[in-house]
Amino acid sequence: MRKQGKIAALFLLPYLLIFVVFRFGPSVAGLFVGFLKWNIVGKATFAGLNNFTKLFRDPIFYTALINTLKFLLMTLPPLVILSLLLAVLLNQKLRFRNTVRTISIIPYVLIPAVVGIIWNWLYDNNFGILNYYLKAIGIAPVEWLTNDKYALFSVAIVTVWSYMGYNMILYLAGLQDISKELYEASTIDGANKVQTFMKITLPLLKPITSMIITLTLINTIQVFDQIFVMTNGGPGTATLTLVQYLYGTAFQNYNLGYGSALGIAILAILVVMVQIQSRLLKLDE
Repeated sequence: MRKQGKIAALFLLPYLLIFVVFRFGPSVAGLFVGFLKWNIVGKATFAGLNNFTKLFRDPIFYTALINTLKFLLMTLPPLVILSLLLAVLLNQKLRFRNTVRTISIIPYVLIPAVVGIIWNWLYDNNFGILNYYLKAIGIAPVEWLTNDKYALFSVAIVTVWSYMGYNMILYLAGLQDISKELYEASTIDGANKVQTFMKITLPLLKPITSMIITLTLINTIQVFDQIFVMTNGGPGTATLTLVQYLYGTAFQNYNLGYGSALGIAILAILVVMVQIQSRLLKLDE
């Protein structure tokens, strides 16, 4: 057993080194940088809690926070409900279901930048395929990404399209893990499909649902790639999210101290939200 443990440790060592150098180390360093006033080229000076108190007086931070929460409300419900319904459908004995499963996961494996470029073309005001068909049926073209009323919702559609297949696979794995004997027993007891779904399927999928909600919270709060490629936070600040604001502050305006404080605030928001959803689902029951 000791020999096997040493061999396993040797295999894990390269990953652990990469994790410490590129993930854990920078994360710990970011905590200290949050207490500094530093613009990369100049000398870093201790700022105490100034960077954190500045958050509460920063109107752009509140704008980014509200946009992020709106984005969360636009993406979380469909990424849970639609993914579950799609998984239930593809868990049936249907023709070409394996093909549909494969097609459903393709958007997730695409690079987010590529997804953004594809949808930029689809959303284009003048040459986009969506506006082309709207014109064909007599509807005026929509400024999908250049109108502050539609921009955030348009990016949310892309996010749902990208992650729904992955969530569907998770739900599908959970559905296939449920014993068929439970469904047979419910049929014998006279339960219909809706009652079976509500009393057996949903409760047994609660751990999967919790994991999907957690992953969606993390991905949504940290959304960056697609917004950076598609709107870069515009028009104006209509699609400016927390991570987009962090990127602009730290790597465009070179205010690393305040950028690190923003990163710590984002982490705190994530922890609170994950704790809230865990309490609401009551996984310990």
